[in-house]
Amino acid sequence: MNATNFPYLFLTLLGGLALTGCGKFAPQEADAGKPRVALVMKSLANEFFGTMAAGAKKHQAAHAASYELISNGIKNETDLAEQVGVVEQMIAMRVSAIVIAPADSKALVPILKRALGAGIVVVNIDNRLDASAMQEARIKIPFVGPDNRTGAAAVGRVVAARLAKGDDVAIIEGMVTADNGRQRRMGFEDAVKEAGLNLVSVQSGQWEMEKANTVANALLTAHPRLKAIFCANDNMALGAIAAIKSAGREGRVLVAGFDNIQAARALIQSGQLAATADQHGDKLAVYGIETALAALQTKRTDDRATPVDVVTR
Repeated sequence: MNATNFPYLFLTLLGGLALTGCGKFAPQEADAGKPRVALVMKSLANEFFGTMAAGAKKHQAAHAASYELISNGIKNETDLAEQVGVVEQMIAMRVSAIVIAPADSKALVPILKRALGAGIVVVNIDNRLDASAMQEARIKIPFVGPDNRTGAAAVGRVVAARLAKGDDVAIIEGMVTADNGRQRRMGFEDAVKEAGLNLVSVQSGQWEMEKANTVANALLTAHPRLKAIFCANDNMALGAIAAIKSAGREGRVLVAGFDNIQAARALIQSGQLAATADQHGDKLAVYGIETALAALQTKRTDDRATPVDVVTR
């Protein structure tokens, strides 16, 4: 596969991998006793995954004698075929383990089954793979990540506490085929129901700022009494905040997010973002890598719950 076919693929090559003169990746065996771990993330346009990659790189640098790291990302959240292609490439490179944040909870199951069949340890982080799809494929892949529903509900309650019973609210969810998107939507719905708020709309922003901005603009036009927008990630929250500014409704419509990216922190301090959730992106990949390395030694893989915290001003 020519490297130019993956303009949004970046590789942290820490030994054990070479580039040929024609620009193709040449699989090589890892150093004796030194496994290669591939981190396969989602959209590199999302700051959250940049933070994740940086955390993984820092961990590898501190454990350089223990493993080699190959970091991969895709253009955006909807590039399912590209992410499948990245996994195919990692199988061809004969990596020891794949730690993946799948862009889709079902679509990545078949290629990950191939990875398992090739003797590669697979660990699922961030977005949980679909249980029924794995059962149908007769595979089991451990999940390392937070309880997204609980985290979103906690964020939702913070915002709901500032509203009155019966107030109109809306949810901008992520990819409808992503389990973490569904879980966050359900968590927001839990908070809305508990507070007796009026949920007027649930629409997908596909995790992206521009898409969420378009959705939020439509919501603000259709629902002039809207009091809050719950967004399933901070990128979409940024888009919603921009729409609120454009509509001249600053201070009258609250916004919630999820991820605690750097751009969101300034908005929390200024009060433009009411709350977000920190799932510690810099550590999430590390938790997955540690699980994969342990599995290479013990041949056992178990789910691991990771922390998620509410962030407010």
